[in-house]
Amino acid sequence: MKEAILTPHAEFELKRRGLTEEIVRRVIEEPEQSEPVRKGRWIYQSRVSMESPPKIFLIRVIVDIEPFPSEIVTAYRTSKIAKYWRPED
Repeated sequence: MKEAILTPHAEFELKRRGLTEEIVRRVIEEPEQSEPVRKGRWIYQSRVSMESPPKIFLIRVIVDIEPFPSEIVTAYRTSKIAKYWRPED
């Protein structure tokens, strides 16, 4: 995904959840996995090492791709990787 803007809601949630815009942009530019949620909305996700000592989290970014530029709706991290990770086919 080349271009995407942060919505005010996404900016608020990133700050509240301790995520940086850099991490979110890295996930949407080179996601390990992506899938449609509904028409025009996708989830991009990647495993990212964070904190000290390092711990692996799954970063999930929800993006509305229909408007141009695309809009980052929200993002969050979870330690429950197996819940969301799709095994390779």
